[in-house]
Amino acid sequence: ARTGAMVVHEDVAEEVTQIFRTLYRERFPIRRMRLVDAYGGDDDRSMAANNTSGYNCRTVAGTDRFSDHAFGRALDINPVQNPYVLGGEVLPPAGRAFADVDRSPGARVVPGVIARGDVVFRAFASRGWEWGGDYSEPDWQHWSAP
Repeated sequence: ARTGAMVVHEDVAEEVTQIFRTLYRERFPIRRMRLVDAYGGDDDRSMAANNTSGYNCRTVAGTDRFSDHAFGRALDINPVQNPYVLGGEVLPPAGRAFADVDRSPGARVVPGVIARGDVVFRAFASRGWEWGGDYSEPDWQHWSAP
């Protein structure tokens, strides 16, 4: 067990704490959890390091619109095991091996992968959070507060 650091908006801080307590109790592995400051605020570097993170003042990929991360109302979990599949690109590139993993309910996945109905999915979805895995271009790592 290790201690990590994450910044989120105060409105969701207690809820996020409860969620991560559940993930810890259920032994869902979080590969790394450092502030994005450790990566100079660079989302690509943070994802490449397989860093679970929250606040990052940045825009939505490919737009000039601020991301929910810029407001502390979104999290990314284990980006390598749960990559963002944007067109033909997989972010981070090391996540390519996980881009086509079966994430349906009951699917057998390696530790750290998020699948529909698993402990991560239940912990967030039961509180109304939106999963990026439901996007037309799946962002398997991403969760946004309602």
